[in-house]
Amino acid sequence: MSTTVTSKGQITIPKHIRDAAGVKPGMRLTFDVNEQGRIFLRPETPEESIVETREERLERALAALGPVDYKWEGGTDSYMAFLRGED
Repeated sequence: MSTTVTSKGQITIPKHIRDAAGVKPGMRLTFDVNEQGRIFLRPETPEESIVETREERLERALAALGPVDYKWEGGTDSYMAFLRGED
């Protein structure tokens, strides 16, 4: 299978190759070249390639926070004043 390099130096990795290599959106890849000039592309190790999407970061943050069950004494105006740092 072949692909074409764009004017920006970009290529498209076919889906079946991405799937076989475990390449996911946002994952960092490493290019290696041997003495014969052959190019090898490999996913970085999991520790090297932790790049989360915005949705993944939000999901992780919400899971860490968990549900909050707190009743503010004093009503909405009092709570907004508290958030603004007002007396």
